[in-house]
Amino acid sequence: MQLRNVQVHGHEIAYREEGPADDPDAPVLLLVHGMAGSSATWVPAMVDLGERFRCIAPDLVGHGRSAKPRGDYSLGAQASLLRDLLVALGHERATVVGQSLGGGIAMQFAYQYPERVERLVLVSAGGLGDEVALVLRALTLPGVEYVLPLAFQPLLRTAVETVTGWFGRLGLRPAAATNEMWRSYTSLIDGDTRAAFLHTLRSVVDLQGQRVSAGDRLYLAAEVPTLVVWGEEDPIIPVSHATAALEAMPGARLELMPGVGHFPHCEEPRRFARLVRDFVDATEPARIDTSRLAELLTTGS
Repeated sequence: MQLRNVQVHGHEIAYREEGPADDPDAPVLLLVHGMAGSSATWVPAMVDLGERFRCIAPDLVGHGRSAKPRGDYSLGAQASLLRDLLVALGHERATVVGQSLGGGIAMQFAYQYPERVERLVLVSAGGLGDEVALVLRALTLPGVEYVLPLAFQPLLRTAVETVTGWFGRLGLRPAAATNEMWRSYTSLIDGDTRAAFLHTLRSVVDLQGQRVSAGDRLYLAAEVPTLVVWGEEDPIIPVSHATAALEAMPGARLELMPGVGHFPHCEEPRRFARLVRDFVDATEPARIDTSRLAELLTTGS
């Protein structure tokens, strides 16, 4: 699962790919990570998912090892680039799996390119309600970009790696959720990543909470098999968003994971992989033609 690179629109896009060597036509999973994350977040789940599926896990633009240009970091721009990445890699359609910010991007992808989406898996997804953790709202304050460099110093990364090494020698490992939070935190030590993070955050969150909502378009999900996965102990986006969204998505399945926080795919990777595998096995890929889409858009139901 080593990082690979491909040029899209002249920008370097890093991605991980895993799948059965003897089945080049295996169903494709497009795995979309969350805010300040990277494709590394999917590695634990890809161990199992890669046995059945062609897993494509990119570093979103502005994240990980992908390019961090001064440009558009909106959900629509990210969805467009993911479409172009799939085309560049030779894949026409995919089951789109998105976590947190990636869930919002997955829904935007399905809205912009319904012909390319076979299924949706929304994992602790953004875009389903207003509430979000206070710290993310605070980071949208004007001028915060001048304060953040003081909080993110290279010395911090060295200290974290040192302490992690001590625990490792004692046979201890940090909890998966803690590890993800630290990985996101330390990624912001890099100035370009930090700038891209703020552009991304401000495109979806303000002081009042999440400012982008899929609520008025969730009825379209009735045409796409949808699985919603949420940790019951999610401290970032409340689990109530999952239950509320389900009312607007007829036929969607909800899986709540007890004792799990914001990163179900990391905290319980084998169970998460099993949920995705069972969901794909139990559903047929969506097929939405232009006439059906026109009917849905004009009736709103």
